[in-house]
Amino acid sequence: MAEVSARKRIWGWMAFDWASQPYYTLGLTFIFGPYFADTVAQYLMGTGLDEKAADAQSQSIWSLGQMLAGFFIAITAPILGAYADSTGRRMPWLILFSIIYVIASWLLWYMVPDGSAWLFCLIAFLVGFVAAEFALIFTNAILPSLGSKEEIGKISGDGAALGYWGGVVALVIMLVFFFELSEGKTLLGTDPALGLNGLEREGTRAVGPFIAIWFAVFMIPYFMFVREGRTPNRRGGMGQALGDLQVSLKNVVQRKSLLNFLLSSMFYRDALNALYAFGGVYAALVLDWQLMDIALFGIIGAIMAAIGTTIAGRFDRRFGPKPVILFCIWSLIIVSATIVGMSFDNFYGIPFNPDPVFVGLPMLGDLYVPDVTLYVCGSVIGAAGGGIYSASRSMMVRHTHPERPTEAFGLFALSGKATAFLAPGLIALFTWMLQDARLGFSPVIALFLLGLILLRWVQPEGDRAEWSKSSIPAP
Repeated sequence: MAEVSARKRIWGWMAFDWASQPYYTLGLTFIFGPYFADTVAQYLMGTGLDEKAADAQSQSIWSLGQMLAGFFIAITAPILGAYADSTGRRMPWLILFSIIYVIASWLLWYMVPDGSAWLFCLIAFLVGFVAAEFALIFTNAILPSLGSKEEIGKISGDGAALGYWGGVVALVIMLVFFFELSEGKTLLGTDPALGLNGLEREGTRAVGPFIAIWFAVFMIPYFMFVREGRTPNRRGGMGQALGDLQVSLKNVVQRKSLLNFLLSSMFYRDALNALYAFGGVYAALVLDWQLMDIALFGIIGAIMAAIGTTIAGRFDRRFGPKPVILFCIWSLIIVSATIVGMSFDNFYGIPFNPDPVFVGLPMLGDLYVPDVTLYVCGSVIGAAGGGIYSASRSMMVRHTHPERPTEAFGLFALSGKATAFLAPGLIALFTWMLQDARLGFSPVIALFLLGLILLRWVQPEGDRAEWSKSSIPAP
C-alpha cells in the first residue's frame, strides 16, 4: 500500500508540470508572445513609426515586462519560501497562486487585434507569470521528499518531460481547433471552435481561457495526491522566517559549491529564459514568420524538449546533474551564436543560397536556409533547455537542507530571477541602441559563458550532507 501511495504522490507531483507548461509553451513563447509582439508592432506603425523601428520597440516593450516581473520575483521569492518553511504551511500558498494564475490567464482574451489593450494584457500576463513561478517554488520544494538522491534526477526529468508533452498536446489542440491561419480559418479550414469569430482573432485570443481551464483541470491530481499534513504553525511567523533567511544567506556565502551553483544558474537560466521568451518574437520580427510557422516551431521544440528531458533524466541518474548541465550550456551557446549571426539572406555576412530548400510544403509553403536553420535551432533549444531545467532541479536538491526545502528553492528562484531583468534589459538596450531585433539578441551568449565558467567550482554531488549537520536548526 505504501508503494502505491508513493507512486501516486510522484504522479500527483508531476501533474503540476503538465498543468502549468502551457503558460510557457502557449503563452510565453509560441502563441501569445508572438501575437502580442506582432499586434503591438502593427499598433506602433499606426502611430507613424516605420516597420523596423516598430519591431524593435515592440520587442523592447516585451523584454521590459519580463524584466520587471523577474525583478519582483527575485526580491520576494526567498522571503516567501522562508515564511512557508517557518510556519510549516505550503499548500495554502499554492492554492492562492493557482487562483491568481487562472484569473490572469483568462484575461489574455482581451488582447484585441487593434492593440488598444496591449498594456492591460501585458500586465495580466506578467501577473500570471509571477503566480506560475511562485507556485513552482512550492512544487519544487516537495521534490527532495519524493525519492533518494539517485532517484531524484529521474523523477525531475520525468516530471519535466511530462510537462513538455503537455505543452505539445495543448499546442496541437490550439492549432487544430482555435488558431487562425488566414481569413479567420483554422488548420482544418473551418471557423475556430465554440463559435469564435476568426476575423476578430478570437481563436488566437482564446489561448488565455484555454490555459486557465487546462491548469484548473489538470491540477486536480496534484491536490488529490500531494496533500499537506495538518501541521500547526512552527516558529514565529514572518519575524522568525526573516531571521532564518538571514542565517541561510550567510551560509550561502560560506558554501563555495552552492554559491557558485546559484551564481552560475543565475546567468545560464536568465539566458535560457530569454531564448524562450524571444524565440518566437525573433522569428516573427527578423524572419517575418507567420504564427503558423511559429506554432510548428513550437511543436518541434516541445517534442524535442520532452525527449531530451527524458534522456537527460537517465544521464542524470547515471552520471549526476553536472555533466548534463555542461553539455546543455555548450549546445545553447552554439544555438545563440547561430541566431545572432543569421538574417534572412546571410550568415555572418556569407550569403545564403537564395533558392528554397523545400518547395510548396503544406501550410508552410517554401522554406529557405534560414527557416530550416531556425527549426534546427528550436529543436536544440527544446532538448537542451528541458535537460538543463531538469538537471538544475536535481543539482539544487543536492544542496538543500532536508528540513527547509521551500526556502532553498526560494533561493533557487532568486538565483533564477535575481538577474532576470538582465537578459531582457540588455536585449531591450541593445535592440534600442542598434535598432536591430537580431543583433539585440547577442547578450545571451555572454550570460551562458558566465554560467559555464562558474560551474567549475560546483561539486558534482553538492554539499547537502555536510550542510545538514551544521545549519539552521530544524523548524
